[in-house]
Amino acid sequence: MKLYDDKYIKNIVLLGSVKSGKTTLAETMVFEAGLSNRRGTIEDKNTISDFHEIEHERGNSVYATLLHTDWRDYKINIIDTPGLDDFVGEVVSALRVADTAVMLVNAQYGVEVGTELTWSYLERYATPAIFAVNQVDHPKSDYFKAVASIQESFGPGAIVMQYPLSEGENFDCIIDLLKMTMYKFPPEGGKPEKQEIPAGEKERAAELHNQLVEKAAENDEELMELYFEKGSLDEDEMRKGLKIGMLNREVYPIFCLSAKRNMGSGRMMGFIDNVAPSATEMPPEKTVDGNELPCDPAGPPVIFVFRTLVEQFLGKITFFKVCSGVVSEGTDLVNNATGETERLNQLFIMAGKNRQPVTKLVAGDLGTTLKMKGTKTNHTLHSKDFPVALKPIEFPEPRIRTAVVTTDKKDDEKLGEALREIQAEDPTIRAELSPELKQLILWGQGELHLNLVRWRLEKSYGIKVDFVEPRIPYRETIRKGATAMYRHKKQSGGAGQFAEVHLRVEPYEEGMPDPSDFTVRGKDEIALPWGGKLVFYNCIVGGVIDAKYLPSILKGVMEKMQEGPMTGSYVRDVRVMVFDGKMHAVDSNDISFKIAGSQAFKEAFRNANPQILEPLYDMEILVPEELMGDVMSDLQSRRSMIQGMESQGRYQLIRAVTPLAEQHRYSTTLKSLTQGRASFRCHFREYAPVPHEIQQKLTASA
Repeated sequence: MKLYDDKYIKNIVLLGSVKSGKTTLAETMVFEAGLSNRRGTIEDKNTISDFHEIEHERGNSVYATLLHTDWRDYKINIIDTPGLDDFVGEVVSALRVADTAVMLVNAQYGVEVGTELTWSYLERYATPAIFAVNQVDHPKSDYFKAVASIQESFGPGAIVMQYPLSEGENFDCIIDLLKMTMYKFPPEGGKPEKQEIPAGEKERAAELHNQLVEKAAENDEELMELYFEKGSLDEDEMRKGLKIGMLNREVYPIFCLSAKRNMGSGRMMGFIDNVAPSATEMPPEKTVDGNELPCDPAGPPVIFVFRTLVEQFLGKITFFKVCSGVVSEGTDLVNNATGETERLNQLFIMAGKNRQPVTKLVAGDLGTTLKMKGTKTNHTLHSKDFPVALKPIEFPEPRIRTAVVTTDKKDDEKLGEALREIQAEDPTIRAELSPELKQLILWGQGELHLNLVRWRLEKSYGIKVDFVEPRIPYRETIRKGATAMYRHKKQSGGAGQFAEVHLRVEPYEEGMPDPSDFTVRGKDEIALPWGGKLVFYNCIVGGVIDAKYLPSILKGVMEKMQEGPMTGSYVRDVRVMVFDGKMHAVDSNDISFKIAGSQAFKEAFRNANPQILEPLYDMEILVPEELMGDVMSDLQSRRSMIQGMESQGRYQLIRAVTPLAEQHRYSTTLKSLTQGRASFRCHFREYAPVPHEIQQKLTASA
């Protein structure tokens, strides 16, 4: 296998909405470079990138796929990502290791919701970007309208590099503004013929060329002086300025192409070779402790794991980026997270599902290895004498949930093991056995995401499961003070059981003073695992209850708080004052006071105007402006409180606070209302009282 100098390795990630043509472009790039002797198609299910069975069934990408190509002695590592927001974890992990993002925009539609959402992650990683307006051969293509939508959404840094001479079915010529040349393609695509720009286009081409020159010049003082001196820049000077602008994220070149007809991909690959930054030209990696790690082939070997995949017959495949130094077969590295030494017995570069063995990989390159024991996504591996931990990928929090039950109870243990494997592959999946809800809860990014898990459980693990509506983790509290006593007395021959407890409960608020109407002799302030607090006061006077029994009373209160008197939900934000009671010299013991404390708390709680609380979530919905009314109406039917709206290009961002109880299947409803043109995010906000009528229903059903 050919070994590449670090400056000749380029890592790109293909981004864009579903059906923008990412997989087709990846296929064309590999074919154009001669690494494949035929161009596969999604329709024929024979592409290098989308090779999983579920991707063949769906007809679009579900997983991020790593492949590579060689273009004029440059190695281009390509990560083809899914376009659906449900699989955003695949996009985020790819962005973490890419040095340039190629954002595909469909020439028919321009910037779509998926483009806007992906851009927010791209900004987080400050990744240089190129726009590729694809499918200009479509009858409804409108290239300059698509360009206008890009510039409207992402600013004037988006600058035209090329434009089609004609669009639609007659598309076969691209006017290149960097080289000021027209490329005319044969009917079957491939290598174009260079021609002069037609006379009728020279004025427009010159105007756009001057805009490109100005954009290149404004990123460097030396270039700006040259521009003022000469009135223009030559091609190499423009390349230099464009690279500086891309690194500063102030320039986003716009290309046009038809990936399906293999027209324009070669010119864009040439630009990636000559202008797009390599890993060694990018800012240094950030470490967890705030230091920097330059991408230097002469540095100590350090790799970062950005993806883990479990193949049924092969085992675990670990995807990594060489962030420093050189790694070879047999290299021993220490896992910073586990402290264990891992050996890289084999090294591969990927071409979809196919692995090509290599003997070593240099800083900046992407590769894989097999059967690493304790190494997972986000782990850093380093040489023994150079301990370092690189900043991990920040995966988005799950947005929707469902409860999972096996159709055959014998599969319960097997299900747990399968979900652990799936979570290791996809950190945006979360599975938890909730003792509170007594359900196995599966969290994901959307309905499709959860259905993919179900598909994998059935196809890969042979486990049939059903998704059922999950219960809501309500909380209980009180709105006023109340006093109660309970006497526990039991006699059954021999020593009996006796305890009497008098206590008062009151609502607790952070920072409130201790009770003034009791003599406080002791105080326990307990932060509850499920949120909120319990403050427990010893207000016993005269030794009517021995101090040794107070922990038993507290234990009884805590047990009752784990199964609230109203609905069986957790209790929070209560303070308890134990102020009186009785004990017996022979019959009193810990169990007696635990029971008495539990029952006294239960009685007082019921008399303290109890309140059921429900979890509220902050929601952000990005929706086309013309569909905003339908989305708003649906939110209001879900008891949502609209917090505000703001314009984002051609879209509206709606902010709302919505109860978790009203969010079941929201992902499906939103897709239906907007034909899949909207997306949402949510995260936990707080617990708040449920309306009176809902509390009555919950209490009655409990």
